Amino acid sequence: MNILITGIHGFVGSNLVEALREEHTIYGLDIIFPEKVGVSRTYSWNDLNSLPQVDVIIHLAGKAHDTKNQTDAQIYFDINTVLTQKIYDWFSKSEATKFIFFSSVKAAADQVEGEMLTEDIIPSPKGPYGESKIAAENYILSNKCKPTYILRPCMIHGPGNKGNLNLLYSIIKKGIPWPLGAFKNKRSFTSIDNLVFIIEELINKSIVDGIYNVADDQSLSTNELITIICESLNKRSFIININENLVKYIAKIGTHFHLPLNNERLQKLTENYVVSNVKIKNALGITDMPLSAQAGLKRTLEHFKESFT
Repeated sequence: MNILITGIHGFVGSNLVEALREEHTIYGLDIIFPEKVGVSRTYSWNDLNSLPQVDVIIHLAGKAHDTKNQTDAQIYFDINTVLTQKIYDWFSKSEATKFIFFSSVKAAADQVEGEMLTEDIIPSPKGPYGESKIAAENYILSNKCKPTYILRPCMIHGPGNKGNLNLLYSIIKKGIPWPLGAFKNKRSFTSIDNLVFIIEELINKSIVDGIYNVADDQSLSTNELITIICESLNKRSFIININENLVKYIAKIGTHFHLPLNNERLQKLTENYVVSNVKIKNALGITDMPLSAQAGLKRTLEHFKESFT
C-alpha cells in the first residue's frame, strides 16, 4: 500500500518506517525533511495540496507532553489539534481508506480512578496536552466519514525513545540508589513492538473502527521496573524506602525551581495508571499481545545499552 506518516522523523515514526518499508511505499509529512531510508519522499505541511494519493494515513505528528511545564498552552492546541484538523480534512477529500490517529491515554484521564482505564470512561483531561488531544479526537468524531482509528497508547518505549525511562536507566546505571521504594504502584507500558503489531493489523485487516487503548498485557510497579533495569545491567537492585511525604515535599521544591525531580515527574514515576487493552485485543481476535511487558522492556533496555556505551 501507499502509506502517509506524519511526524515521520520522530521515535514512533522511525520505528514504523523500519517495520513497514519492505512491504509498503512510505511517504512522510513533517516539519523537517532529511532523507530517510525507506521513505520515498517527505513533504512539508505547506504541501498538503501536493501530497500523493495514499491508501492509509498514520497521524503521529504532535507536541509531546512537557513534564517541566515550560511550554505555552496554545502550542499544544496549534500542533495537536489544528494539525490533526488539517490532515483529517485532507483525508476526508482524498482516496485514502483508513486514518489512524495517535492520541493518548491522557486525553481520557490524567489519573486513573478505580482499577484500570477503559475506553468507556467519560474523558476528563487536565492540562493543555490532554485537552488538545481530546479536542482533536472530538473533531475527528464529529467529521468522521471513513474508517478511522483513534489510538490512546500509554507510555511507549523502544529504540530511539527519549523520556522518563531513559532518565531512570541513567540513574540506575550510575549506581545511584532508587529513593522511591516506599511508593507501591502499578502502571502500564506499551512496547514499540506491540504497537507496530497493532498498526500492521489495522492496515492489513478489516477491523471495526473506533477508540482503542494501547498497552502491554501486564502492569508493573516502578520497583519491578527498577529490578528489570538492574538485571539488564547485571547490578544488584538498591531500592531505598524514603518517607513518601518527604519525597513529595522535595518534588514540590523541584517544581518551583525546575529541578529534575518535580511533582509531574514524581507522579509519572509513582502513580497507579493501569490501562485495559481488552478492547483492541478483542477487535484483533487475539488473547495476548506478541510481547509481554517484561520482554518488551528487556528489548528496549538492550538498545539503551548500545546508546549509553
